[in-house]
Amino acid sequence: VHREMVEIDLFGEENRAVSTFRIPPPKAGRISAFTLSEEGDRLYSGTNNGLVFAWRLGEESAELQETVKVFSDGTGISSLALVFGSISLAVGGGDGSLTTWMPVPGPTPGSKVLRRIHELRSHSAPVVTIIPSRRDKSLISIDAGGSVYWDHMTSERNLLALFPERPVRLAALAGRNNGLLTLDKDGTLHAFAISCPHPEVSWRTLFGKVWYESYPKPDYVWQSSSGSDDFEPKLSITPLLFGTVKGTLYAMLFAVPLAIFGAVYVSQFCRGPAQRLIKPTVEIMASIPSVVIGFLAALWLAPIVEGHLLSLFVAVILIPSFFLVFMAFWQQATERSLAVRHMRKGYEFLIVTPVLLLAVAAALALGPALEQWFFAGNFKNWLYSSVGVTYDQRNCIIIAFGLGFTVVPIIFSIAEDALSNVPPSLSAASLALGASRWQTVWRVVLPSASPGIFAGIMIGFGRAVGETMIVLMATGNTPIMDWSIFNGMRTLSANIAVEIPEAPVGGTLYRVLFLCAVILFAMTFVLNTGAELV
Repeated sequence: VHREMVEIDLFGEENRAVSTFRIPPPKAGRISAFTLSEEGDRLYSGTNNGLVFAWRLGEESAELQETVKVFSDGTGISSLALVFGSISLAVGGGDGSLTTWMPVPGPTPGSKVLRRIHELRSHSAPVVTIIPSRRDKSLISIDAGGSVYWDHMTSERNLLALFPERPVRLAALAGRNNGLLTLDKDGTLHAFAISCPHPEVSWRTLFGKVWYESYPKPDYVWQSSSGSDDFEPKLSITPLLFGTVKGTLYAMLFAVPLAIFGAVYVSQFCRGPAQRLIKPTVEIMASIPSVVIGFLAALWLAPIVEGHLLSLFVAVILIPSFFLVFMAFWQQATERSLAVRHMRKGYEFLIVTPVLLLAVAAALALGPALEQWFFAGNFKNWLYSSVGVTYDQRNCIIIAFGLGFTVVPIIFSIAEDALSNVPPSLSAASLALGASRWQTVWRVVLPSASPGIFAGIMIGFGRAVGETMIVLMATGNTPIMDWSIFNGMRTLSANIAVEIPEAPVGGTLYRVLFLCAVILFAMTFVLNTGAELV
């Protein structure tokens, strides 16, 4: 092997390095194709019996790293080429097949083995020439019959198929993939204007798992840009859909019980000035700009939750426990004490509030002690070392509070109106038959108001789906697919806000963002329409 490497510096001066060394011939078969990486450090050779040899080239010697059997039936390898980026190897077979192989993690730590990843459109004759694009992961292939195919590796799309009357022997692809030059067997040049501005996009790449270069397995990936010229955009919408649903569900888990129970209490139990004050106050919450809520959630609430994480989980247990114990005590006191029994109705929350505050104080006191006793003094480190869960400061817990804060006024207002508009005659009839106030609410009022409550939940869900600033500021904006409450996510709306400054008009990213907007509109339209139809 005679290798000559040319380096051109910033001043246009050339530096040439020439080396010659011998590669042992294969024990079986003969070399029928070979290709060299752009860096000149890797050589691939194929044989006429279906083997590929991967060599690592040093300064003066070559080391055989791997031998791959491409065809088990002994079909010969007719052509080899490295796809743009010099990671994937395109292999043309004597049977007309065209596949790409990529180094993936091997059985031992740190090892790499070639594995077939993509299968492109097959030719009807042996593939004799493979010409990779200098712009993306597409490649031109020519078979022995003179037919020309243009395929994209990652999307596995066949972009062009030429079957000329005179067989093509050579071809060249323009640097911008907008022109094709062919040379037929008679020596005639043919120039073609071609256009495929978005070859990397297909339904599979948008919504399915794709095995990208340098990834250990097929996955849903969103990564629109990078600092290298040979970067391949990864535009899977699936993690964005997942993040939208995930953030919305966690927000609704916080908002729905709080809003509905609050609406039930205000409409059915609260009386006097308190009732007239609570509902307008809650509705005023809806006027707070979401950017303010997102700012407070990201910069004020997130550090507090991180510092008192275990106390938060303890509070989730203690608050309902304290409430139930107090209600049991209150029930007994109501039966035995005449003064308690004649307490003014609708102001019970004034007595319950100190109990709930006491539960919060107990949680704040117990959290550090439990963390020291059971979790070696650091709950977050224990999560990572024992469970393998990483805690991100901006996560779904923060989203549940921040996004739930914006949804609560909507659900509360609609649910309270629905409960208040239940005919008083129904409640009066139930009470006249001896039912308690709570039995009347549970068996009569709630079923009658359920369509309005459901509509409020649907509208609140639609509001949470379309929220942008809170999820943009308080989630970390990482497009991952993990249901863990300790991780963040990226939603459709936040993705549009982040990516639109980087999207050239008419480009692939620009069009994919339009698709994200259409999907987001469809989701909110369906939810709001469903709420109106209920």
